[in-house]
Amino acid sequence: MLAQKAGLSRQTVSYVEQEVQNPTLDTLLRITSVLEVDLEKILAQARKAARKREASV
Repeated sequence: MLAQKAGLSRQTVSYVEQEVQNPTLDTLLRITSVLEVDLEKILAQARKAARKREASV
């Protein structure tokens, strides 16, 4: 259902979910739009997690 609403193939969504493939910006925008999630918040959380990983190394 997500794939259909986002105009993506089920395979693309599956690959992103399984971390087999990194999504393009267009794919991220489509998915976050359907899920009604703010992409900027997701990116901010990812940056924060990356900083924590770097600090622990």
